[in-house]
Amino acid sequence: MSAQEKLQKAIEAAIIAGYSLNSEAFEFLTENSENMDPEAVMNMALMQLAALQDKPMFIDRDRLVSVIHQLAVAEMQQAMEEQAEQEKVPQPAAYASPEPQAETYTEPAINAAPDASGYFYPYAKDIASDLKIIEDPTGKLTSNGTLEEYVGLFQDRFKRVEKILRSRMDVRSATPISEALKSQPKAKLKIICMLTERRDSKNNTILSVEDPHGSATIIVPGKAPEEVKKKVLMLLPDTVFCAAVIKTRTNLLMAEDIILPEVGGKPILRASEPIWAVLTSDVHVGSTKFTKEAFKRFILWLRGKYGEPWMREIAGRIKYLLIAGDIVDGVGIYPGQQMELTIRDVHKQYNFAAEYLKRVPSYIEIVLSPGNHDAARKSQPQPAIPEGYLSAIKDRPNIHLVGSPCYLSLHGVEVLMYHGVSLNDIIGVVPGMDNDHPEKSMKLLMQVRHLAPMYGGKTMLSPENRDYMVVDKVPDIFHGGHIHVLGYCKYRNTLVVNSGGWQLQTEYMEKLGLMPTPGKVPVINLQTMELRVLDFMNPIE
Repeated sequence: MSAQEKLQKAIEAAIIAGYSLNSEAFEFLTENSENMDPEAVMNMALMQLAALQDKPMFIDRDRLVSVIHQLAVAEMQQAMEEQAEQEKVPQPAAYASPEPQAETYTEPAINAAPDASGYFYPYAKDIASDLKIIEDPTGKLTSNGTLEEYVGLFQDRFKRVEKILRSRMDVRSATPISEALKSQPKAKLKIICMLTERRDSKNNTILSVEDPHGSATIIVPGKAPEEVKKKVLMLLPDTVFCAAVIKTRTNLLMAEDIILPEVGGKPILRASEPIWAVLTSDVHVGSTKFTKEAFKRFILWLRGKYGEPWMREIAGRIKYLLIAGDIVDGVGIYPGQQMELTIRDVHKQYNFAAEYLKRVPSYIEIVLSPGNHDAARKSQPQPAIPEGYLSAIKDRPNIHLVGSPCYLSLHGVEVLMYHGVSLNDIIGVVPGMDNDHPEKSMKLLMQVRHLAPMYGGKTMLSPENRDYMVVDKVPDIFHGGHIHVLGYCKYRNTLVVNSGGWQLQTEYMEKLGLMPTPGKVPVINLQTMELRVLDFMNPIE
């Protein structure tokens, strides 16, 4: 029986059962009649509809695509098993000698066998890309590292965060510190200030603060409400905040409340199409701890060649892949790193990484920002990775190199990408923060509206003429990495996600007591903001 005859039989079966095909379903069947059995697909669809209590009037394309995935699974499982045998390439061992041996560099074999079933349908391929880069520091960084530039950086920070604070109804009446100090005793005031020092004594906490026109000392008494004391513990040095205070008989101010800039209410933006985005980071190609086989399965899944039916259905709707830094392990990043490298040349590390990226379907937009292991400057903000390191993919229009932090719009959904180096400072200073829950530290960055509030810690800040680390715009999604642990939460209208990574525990992580969660990948439906986590560490039997 010809493909056309099978198509006619499928349509007749639907009509006999009392259903009509909408135009998209009819077009889908017609276009794919050579690659599948339309009659078999329709019969299964009708069986599923018969089991429904509320039956639709029309059969749509999504129903047919879902059926196709289910019919394909058996064949795909067999193809995957055969491919797994073909792809067994030994991982180079760590080098014990001073110089690596060139012959150990083997190209990653991640090509799957042909998709014999022909049933995977990439819905996202038919959807036009809608990617906009709203803000990117690349090409705008001009610092020379002078003292005047640092002064200008903190003045710009204060100005930007002050504007955010004054947008709140309860802060608009805030007065400068110099005016507050002239007030009568017992006067209740609000001041916008930057924390310069916090000192804890047995009975009180003392905050030294300043603004562009003056400085003051705020006392937080031991009898202050627990909520206020909790907020004080969240204050990192150089954080800009509002303090509700009472003027004393001296120049001391008594704290009544601490008001953070916060992420206020914002319109909820959603994509008009049911497309998905993948969030990941910290691939660390070139490391002995890089989970190469899991990453291969991830690439195969993006191509519709791996996973259970529901996973493959999601794969068909992936339109965007966001990688938030550390695509390679780099060279000379930490003492003794050379003993944990399979590739000691950073250019070759990027060549290997490019081989993986080239195998991502071309209809998926890849956005790649740098991390502290990448070949970009280490101080924040970071410009994009220079194209010279990724020359193998520079002509691919679906791959976009951006800086960190970076604001993007994906089908109208606004995303803030930042690798997350400053999370180390927060975890080391703020009580209650730890490596096991990086989303808590990221939530704090949203509350203080700054991605690296603490100067002088582990995070190097470049004194640019503008503070690019201020969170001027409230994102729909805040995507970070660096900690290598998957964590996510919803804070107000912002989805906060730390996407984990692809590296097993290194000796350095073990010393820190950090247990990574490699191979766990969050994917987000941009139309509903549903988040699901896919695990690629253990092969599906």
